[in-house]
Amino acid sequence: MLDELLGRAELKERIDELEEEKRHLERRAEAEEERRAEAATARQEAEERVNRLEDRIAELEDRVERQQDEDADLDFRGVETVRGDRLAAVLDRLGSVETEPEAALTAMVGAEQRGLPDAVETAFGDHAALVERARPCLAVTDDEGLVSVALAPPVAPDPFVEWGAGFRLDREWFLPTGEFALALVRSDLFALGTYEGRERLDFEGFESDVKGDHSKGGFSQGRFERRRDAQIDEHVEKCEDALAAVDADRVFVVGERTLLGEFDERATATAAVDATGKPEEALGDAFREFWTTRLYRI
Repeated sequence: MLDELLGRAELKERIDELEEEKRHLERRAEAEEERRAEAATARQEAEERVNRLEDRIAELEDRVERQQDEDADLDFRGVETVRGDRLAAVLDRLGSVETEPEAALTAMVGAEQRGLPDAVETAFGDHAALVERARPCLAVTDDEGLVSVALAPPVAPDPFVEWGAGFRLDREWFLPTGEFALALVRSDLFALGTYEGRERLDFEGFESDVKGDHSKGGFSQGRFERRRDAQIDEHVEKCEDALAAVDADRVFVVGERTLLGEFDERATATAAVDATGKPEEALGDAFREFWTTRLYRI
């Protein structure tokens, strides 16, 4: 009663409220402190992880730099373009190699493969980078390292890795053998030959009227290009019709790189070649250029 008269009851209630608010604030402060401690710990752990990753990156960059320096010092013992009798002699020499069973490695390393097969890495050791540089290629070596070369065949087989008592070198990958057709396609020219080995049995060819570079005056550049593209499309259709009439199990199409994709389904193999001149003359140049192999001595 006295407290109420003196107004102390309200003050005590206010004190209790303030005490409760104080305890609440203290709890909040303690929770915030814990969160700050946890955040500091997490930040410290993250910084340590970043430091470890930076050390690892620096280590890997150093390894890459060393490998690049080592690769820069590596080079082929020789590089040669071979065809015809010279190529046949090289294949004969490699084909004469005999080893113990499972001691001769033959591997077709494709252009689209990621990295080198483990067997190739192991067999070529420090010189595996040269195989990588020569790809797509057929790489051959023996377990003693006495033979170590790579060849880029005109008609590349699907990628494979094979150990045997000798090297697998199918002649049809490298040389004109059996019956086949070879077609040369340029944006304004078509030439087609059917062959038995190196001997040409038949020939047909034609040229199309396709506009060359745009000159001042006349058509606008855009209209000129549309008309030229239409002429090329008509020419390609004529080429496709001519190829459809060919009776050959193997058809090789060579010529301008931008046109070769039009013949992927029909062709056994395609290759970009720089053959100029009239159809028959250009076909002869294309034949020689296509049946050529790059030889890398590793």
